[in-house]
Amino acid sequence: MDMNGGPERLVVIGGDAAGMSAASQARRLRGPGELEIVAFERGGFTSYSACGIPYWVGGDVPERDLLIARAPEEHRARGIEVRLRTEVTEIDVAGRRVRARALDSEAESWTPYDKLVIATGARPVRPDLPGMDAHGVHGVQTLDDGQALLDTLADTPGRRAVVIGAGYIGVEMAEALVNRGYEVTMVNRGSEPMATLDPDMGRLVHRAMTAMGITIVGDAEVTGLRTGPDGRVRAVATKDAEYPADVVVLGIGVRPETTLAARAGLPLGEHGGLLTDLAMRVRGHENIWAGGDCVEVRDLVLGQERHIALGTHANKHGQVIGTNAGGGYAVFPGVVGTAVSKVCDLEIARTGLREKDARRAGLRFEAVTIESTSRAGYYPGAAPMTVKMLAEHRTGRLLGVQIVGREGAAKRVDVAAVALTAGMTVEQMTALDLGYAPPFSPVWDPVLVAARKAAAKVAAKTP
Repeated sequence: MDMNGGPERLVVIGGDAAGMSAASQARRLRGPGELEIVAFERGGFTSYSACGIPYWVGGDVPERDLLIARAPEEHRARGIEVRLRTEVTEIDVAGRRVRARALDSEAESWTPYDKLVIATGARPVRPDLPGMDAHGVHGVQTLDDGQALLDTLADTPGRRAVVIGAGYIGVEMAEALVNRGYEVTMVNRGSEPMATLDPDMGRLVHRAMTAMGITIVGDAEVTGLRTGPDGRVRAVATKDAEYPADVVVLGIGVRPETTLAARAGLPLGEHGGLLTDLAMRVRGHENIWAGGDCVEVRDLVLGQERHIALGTHANKHGQVIGTNAGGGYAVFPGVVGTAVSKVCDLEIARTGLREKDARRAGLRFEAVTIESTSRAGYYPGAAPMTVKMLAEHRTGRLLGVQIVGREGAAKRVDVAAVALTAGMTVEQMTALDLGYAPPFSPVWDPVLVAARKAAAKVAAKTP
């Protein structure tokens, strides 16, 4: 109860994974008579899978609503007041209230809170270059963004697309546009796509994308976008060339959306994300929590804060926040940086550190790469797989794993993620009792083959 004897009020800013998971978990613990919950969402949807947007755009997911886990009406039926198309414009920390503007009517009002959850997500990086605001240029982060892109594709007669950037979103959107019948060019600052991988592993992704008919332009710096008299984008310009474009998708990455938090004087980290404690409480603020893509999280391998925008983390953050805001106790210890993706039938996975991450941290390491197959070599459907593994010099502690291969490759990274979380050495990994049968794996699983090779290399370098 609040000081006046009525129910406490929990205000949530952001209606997707972290925000609505927090609201739902708090509601499970405390009924409407004890806790009033108000959630503000500036878009038109709640609790949806942003990770599924490229597959909806590409046609693998036939309907937008299949990406929605829980509609606003379902939340309201459980006693959570959801205010759609309502943007919070100010957080008054001292006064414990937020100011919000209804986007349809422009009406503004203040809403007091006893407890606050900030789940404002992330925003696509949009460089400050000429033409970036032209019609036909899209960042893809929300369902509204996905719908806007599909609307553009529907009313654009040309079939030339340029994707700027080659991260997870860029690669997935390039494939989606190919599936839509577009001629796709990807312009990337790095030498290889997927900067979350080491370049030698990114080269495997490059080959697969080229085989799909995607033109990849590496080591290219975009200098601006050319537009026509109608204000539509017409080309993407680099220092050396121009690439015709009827539609442009930004796949450069995302940044934490912490504009509100910064204005309110809340603590931000090196990467621009909110800083929280293990309970996801904003540091120095007993009644404010934050989670999802707007926060920085603890890297369990390095012991440093990082910004990693993934729905898996956001949902876990929401569970922790909702438990604590609802009067329980939970913590979020951190992450090891596990992520998977695909391009066509090529599966891509990574966890832990890349070579440059380890070097930046001052770690000495041994790196090994092995070639194996997803199943016993004689079993039908056995597909090639490349596994790269990093182990700390002398100690043999596992530092990171990258996997690129066909069906059955990506989810093998989960074994490495568990080993990283447990702080295992590569020698210890070689004794893991993993499941085996010819339809699922060779006798020695590819991850364990890499661990054996890494353990041998560590032993050979240790006096």
